[in-house]
Amino acid sequence: MIPSAHTDTFARDNLPPQELWPDFLFTRPELAYPDRLNCVDAFLDVHVREGRGDRSCIVSPSESLTYAELQDRVNRIANVLTKDLGLVPGGRVLLRSANNPMMVACYLAVLKAGGVVVATMPLLRAREIAYPVEKAQIALALCDARLAEEMRKAEPLCDCLERVIYWGTHDEFGLEALMRDASPDFEAVDTASDDVCLIGFTSGTTGEPKGTMHFHRDMLAICDAYGRNVLRAEPDDRFIGSPPLAFTFGLGGIVLFPLAIGASTVLLEKAGPNELLPAIHEHRASVVFTAPTAYRAMLPRLSEFDVSCLRKCVSAGEALPKPTFDAWHEATGLKLMDGIGATEMLHIFIASPEEEIRPGATGRPVPGYEAKVIDEEGRDLPAGEIGRLAVRGPTGCRYLADERQTKYVQNGWNVTGDTYLMDEDGYFWYQARSDDMIVSSGYNIAGPEVEAALLTHSAVAECGVVGVPDDERGMIVRAYVLLREGESGDDAMAKTLQDHVKAEIAPYKYPRSIVFVDALPKTQTGKLQRFALRRQAQDEVAAEAVR
Repeated sequence: MIPSAHTDTFARDNLPPQELWPDFLFTRPELAYPDRLNCVDAFLDVHVREGRGDRSCIVSPSESLTYAELQDRVNRIANVLTKDLGLVPGGRVLLRSANNPMMVACYLAVLKAGGVVVATMPLLRAREIAYPVEKAQIALALCDARLAEEMRKAEPLCDCLERVIYWGTHDEFGLEALMRDASPDFEAVDTASDDVCLIGFTSGTTGEPKGTMHFHRDMLAICDAYGRNVLRAEPDDRFIGSPPLAFTFGLGGIVLFPLAIGASTVLLEKAGPNELLPAIHEHRASVVFTAPTAYRAMLPRLSEFDVSCLRKCVSAGEALPKPTFDAWHEATGLKLMDGIGATEMLHIFIASPEEEIRPGATGRPVPGYEAKVIDEEGRDLPAGEIGRLAVRGPTGCRYLADERQTKYVQNGWNVTGDTYLMDEDGYFWYQARSDDMIVSSGYNIAGPEVEAALLTHSAVAECGVVGVPDDERGMIVRAYVLLREGESGDDAMAKTLQDHVKAEIAPYKYPRSIVFVDALPKTQTGKLQRFALRRQAQDEVAAEAVR
């Protein structure tokens, strides 16, 4: 590793042993980074230095900032952090806020000062906040005052947390008050390209969150790999999206990608489908990042807004059902750009530009990455066979002090926990999360495929499919279905949906059990928690056995 700028060495000390790291590939010229690198220079300072400081950078309902104005704010916060709050290079800083300009300024300020960001979802409760604080040994937090209640409840649970500074308050010790006396000049700390700058915690779809550690070079690599070669946005584009900045899908999609090319971004504190559509219309956004469920939810209201400004629509966070792709394409003429990423990999590593999209396929490896399908023993599988996805490239998994490193990284490859098929042309077709594969009477049935079939029925708003134990078949397919308003969840509807699935996909895949629900368990990022559904299903089966 390159000599570190960190004087607080916690992050580097708690990286996995290097022999447990994945192989890192820097085979393309755009991925060749110097030994010394502070990523904020490439995202912010370079634009001001080269005369683009007056370009629009961040747009929000409350305020808008040019690149020069954002730099001024970032520099003031960096001075507050280092001169007033005692942050040293390598120190971790907890950030708590919805998506807004101040959150971005704090984020970049911590990085510019050589610190390590740990951002958290706004809706987390005290114990959920305390977990990353203790795991990453965080002494300092910057928090939006509107989130103070849970933050204050978390403080007694965190032995290491020494100070919380709030913004959006008139307190004389609030962040804005400290910024007023701070210098607008700050030279970025001379960090190593492989100094940790971000610890992103996973969203908990499979249980206890894991801290994923990312370097300054990683922040640029996702922009130079996916951003440059697949997304291909332009400086005049205006980005918008729904993912929280604590979710690396959101960090890349609505902050790093636009800043890397000098474009602008619209930040919304509330960005559900009902807020996203009017904001696209109002701000003339041209690049949108959100999840498949949001695109599906926006379809019925598209005619109410002028979205002719849209050029690129990126879908990630969960599998994109082909019916959603088809419906969006028919309604807008735009192809949803599917992609798979992971917090461990920082962002998307399999996707295709619009002209190479095959509906239903996730895509091909992003330039700079390699991917393959392997069996349970780690052997390569030929095209057409279903197995586990393995990937490597310029980013990869390094868990913070977590024994699960040996499960995710195998023989130099990141094994993501997804089941895929690769066709003869190198396109990857999603089947399921590896733990979502249902084996019934010897047949392998992918839960997401059944979900996609159910979603083509007009009565279905959302659904989740899992396997449940069955004496006769080993497992059967159970679907948890949230119906659209006005629809009745009775036996007749269950039969209708079962027949519908049999007509859409192979009949043996149909859900033999359908449970109608008022809501589905989801993470803070809106992803379906199938592990919670599996647990619910097991409890239900156990209760049925007792009866």
